[in-house]
Amino acid sequence: MQKGLLIVVSGASGTGKGTVCKKILSDLPEVAYSISATTRAPRPGEVDGKEYYFLSVEEFKSWIADGKFLEHAEVYGNFYGTPLNKIEERLNRGEDILLEIDVQGALNVKRKCSEGVYIFLLPPSLEELKRRIEGRGTETPESLSRRMKNALAEINVGLEYDYVVVNDSIENAAEKIKAILTAERLKVSRNEDKFNFDGGF
Repeated sequence: MQKGLLIVVSGASGTGKGTVCKKILSDLPEVAYSISATTRAPRPGEVDGKEYYFLSVEEFKSWIADGKFLEHAEVYGNFYGTPLNKIEERLNRGEDILLEIDVQGALNVKRKCSEGVYIFLLPPSLEELKRRIEGRGTETPESLSRRMKNALAEINVGLEYDYVVVNDSIENAAEKIKAILTAERLKVSRNEDKFNFDGGF
């Protein structure tokens, strides 16, 4: 059986990762979403066990001690982690799994799972990125300045990924990512069994 794809999508904060990933999951129901755990407070409309597993700091540290994370990192004062449970099992069953995680977490996953598909999402411009972050209405001038500075550092790390997609529109970005997944599924290295023809000519 062909092993499933581990699809990792990340980019600077405010790039639109969540919205693009929701579009991909809507268009490709065969792709499963890996729910991350976090200690940050839920945003309006977010549901525990759907967007994230919302944990206390004490619970998160307990999960670390128990080896329950594929990766974990601290970002902007909050902890984020990818629960290890069921990921390997699903991949071995041939299921594709989408991870939407920050840059730091993605690089940690890449060190352990080099065969994954690593896609970096870029904003059309820094001006547009700033506009999107400001549009959330959750930033002070100081925190906005910090996020923009960090975004520049995160964008430079994008050179370590396999693919880059500019999020100029949700539809365009999602279509490009779906094209990447189609190409990845057709790689010879993932389809060697198809070359096993019987003789008899």
